[in-house]
Amino acid sequence: MPLLNFKNLIPHLALFGANAIYAVNYSVAKDVMPDYIQPFGFILLRCLGALSLFWLVQQIFFRESIEREDIPRLALCGLFGVALNQLTFFSGLNITSPINAAIIMTSNPVLVLIAGSLILKNRITIQKIVGISLGIFGACMIILFRGNFQLDTSTWMGDLLVFINAMSYGVYLVLVKSLMHKYSPITVIKWVFTFGFVFVLPFGWNQFHAIEWHTFTLNIALKTAFVVVCTTFFAYLLNTIGLKKLQPTTVSTYIYTQPVLASLFAISMGKDELDVIKIISAILIFSGVFLVSRKFS
Repeated sequence: MPLLNFKNLIPHLALFGANAIYAVNYSVAKDVMPDYIQPFGFILLRCLGALSLFWLVQQIFFRESIEREDIPRLALCGLFGVALNQLTFFSGLNITSPINAAIIMTSNPVLVLIAGSLILKNRITIQKIVGISLGIFGACMIILFRGNFQLDTSTWMGDLLVFINAMSYGVYLVLVKSLMHKYSPITVIKWVFTFGFVFVLPFGWNQFHAIEWHTFTLNIALKTAFVVVCTTFFAYLLNTIGLKKLQPTTVSTYIYTQPVLASLFAISMGKDELDVIKIISAILIFSGVFLVSRKFS
């Protein structure tokens, strides 16, 4: 029996695609925000745009209703997976450095592992611990060689908010997993974003209302559309597809591929060069993902 047949490969390809989008997004979103759209206004725009697409697709292809008993869990998923996740990340990034945020985000798989153990009673195995450790080490190697990591009192609030972001997304991955056994990914993510939009609306309305659309060039409009359609709609959907078949820990471990994919994108654009550090980091990261995702007899 092959290590991975096509059916088993689909969720991994979905997660790889989602994290490739996230990796490219860092270069795209910074050209739009904050000069054209303020952070909270951008979050609301992302939620509104993706929510409209999720409802449209679900109405056309997946006419599926949800049970009343699942509404509270979907609301919590919207709170942790969309609202708290995005609001704390953008707030934290505003008062800490990007490299601090990137390193703190490597804690996400660890937090997922702990949350899964507490909520789903999943067993924490040596194999997963080793895999996550390899991923953390590889990601930190490639991140630390990009800039200056600082740990002092001037960034502690931003660092804390980014950590809350990592923790909230970890809780979301664990909470949403049980819903995948009952509904299609598009149905789940549609309702997650419905509740997420409601939670984000009070925080983002003023900045959303202040957007001066007439100042957008074609380039900025296309980049805004990329963030809404690709980074929000497709990336969340792809992550949900992956989560339907894989454990939350595996899904979260793919976050370690983002620094590698971001570097590859920068290299392809002529803005970076391939070196030994990046090669070693990539080997460590993908080895870690393999260990976390595989079940050995």
